[in-house]
Amino acid sequence: MIELFLIGIGTGNPKHLTREATEAIRATDLILIPRKGPGKDDLAGLRRRICQEVITGDTPQLREFDLPKRDTANPDYRAGVDDWHDAIARVWAAEIRAGLPRGAGKVGFLVWGDPSLYDSTLRIAERVTAALPLALQVIPGITSIQALTAGHAIPLNRIGAPVTITTGRRLRDHGWPEGAETVVVMLDAGCAFDVLEPEGIEIWWSAYAGMAEELRLSGPLAEIAPRIAATRARARADHGWIMDIYLMRRRAPA
Repeated sequence: MIELFLIGIGTGNPKHLTREATEAIRATDLILIPRKGPGKDDLAGLRRRICQEVITGDTPQLREFDLPKRDTANPDYRAGVDDWHDAIARVWAAEIRAGLPRGAGKVGFLVWGDPSLYDSTLRIAERVTAALPLALQVIPGITSIQALTAGHAIPLNRIGAPVTITTGRRLRDHGWPEGAETVVVMLDAGCAFDVLEPEGIEIWWSAYAGMAEELRLSGPLAEIAPRIAATRARARADHGWIMDIYLMRRRAPA
């Protein structure tokens, strides 16, 4: 039997690793490290660095592989994502077979943040189980939401109030979620908050949350939005990639 561990590693800061995550990494026989293409080598490099800092004794095999590209031209977004996940699952299965030719052992996959929150690793792993006999285990990690609120020293919610977590795509397509007071936006390809009427909205924005490169801006959306857009563009140009997240809250009535 092959055991597949999806290990939440936080936001790329080695200090975010839990003791459970550290023990799981050390127990593996094989660790898969995806490469996302030119300009995104930092992401594979962070995974390698975490392994180097954590692993002692016997060193597991590290297998790097290129991720298939998603067909962004497909007008059916969901179908395009499903096809992409199928392709990634086939690559995973091939890499696991090559790395564990006897068909047994422990495989680790390091997942940004936590595997349960706006991450498709669990869905891809479910596809792999159709091709390989896998026992799946999930190790939770610190999420970018936790890093965002800690960095800005703010609570996630108001007393007794709900929180809506959504994506940049949905915010751009549908606007402010109906009935929401606090909104956390993830996976934003580029400043979707621009579609909102900014009056009365406060925003707390972080890029590379929890990492050494972390950037933070906050304030009234009407005032701070241009600064966020400019800072985001510079950071993307400097690093070749960007991961950002933000929380918005409507001002409480006086």
